[in-house]
Amino acid sequence: MRQPVLRTRILTAAILACLLLAGLFLLPAPLTVLGFGAVFTVGAWEWGAFGLRGVPARIGYAALTAVLLFLAWKWTAEPAHLTLLLGAACVWWGIAFLWLSLAPTRHLPGLVLVCGLAVLVPAFVALARLQIATRGFAHGPQIVLWLLLLVMASDIGAYFAGHRLGRLKLAPRVSPGKTWEGALGGLCMVALVAWGGAAYFELPTLAGVAFGCAVGIFSVIGDLTESMFKRAAGLKDSGALLPGHGGLLDRIDSVTAAAPLYALGLFSSGVIA
Repeated sequence: MRQPVLRTRILTAAILACLLLAGLFLLPAPLTVLGFGAVFTVGAWEWGAFGLRGVPARIGYAALTAVLLFLAWKWTAEPAHLTLLLGAACVWWGIAFLWLSLAPTRHLPGLVLVCGLAVLVPAFVALARLQIATRGFAHGPQIVLWLLLLVMASDIGAYFAGHRLGRLKLAPRVSPGKTWEGALGGLCMVALVAWGGAAYFELPTLAGVAFGCAVGIFSVIGDLTESMFKRAAGLKDSGALLPGHGGLLDRIDSVTAAAPLYALGLFSSGVIA
């Protein structure tokens, strides 16, 4: 990677990290939830490019998504509804994995748009409900940060292991640059972060590491799924909002799959509420 591009990526990442930490730990919870909603609405605008032509249609899709985010937020105030939505999202990601494995080149524009709702709405709800959690082994901001650290560990570990050791292609029809060696390197980094989190929060070590690795695997599925839809639409990036990184959706794709599983595990086990 050329030095100017690398510097741009690092600068953008540093700014995003500062904004993220400020949003998680300094803003009142309702404002942070509103911020999550704004992020996922922008993500919907970018997702619209996978199946829609023209600005008005993409604005309409983003507006519809924003309404569904609000309705899902209100509906999941009931714990049983939250568990149902998160469970359905995990089933969707299982279907996405099969899609990636068996037919990554088969797409219908209308179906792609429906899939965008299945990707974005549950992930928003997961993050928002985690952020306002007040009972359990930690408060909301710490819980959300641990999730994001797991996802970042997967990305960073995969990047360095893939560049140094990568030989076997992971999903050549979807993302030719990703390798099995990179995925395993990312999983090792996730296990390390999961172990550190379990120790910090005084959770059972084996369960914490296993859970973290499952979240890490889902994050890879999320990344590959967005890549599949971008490739079908003939796009390299979901947008150009973030210098050196592409679109906002390119930064949250892994989180969209990891967050529902992470939230489902924590809420359904009763360790947070």
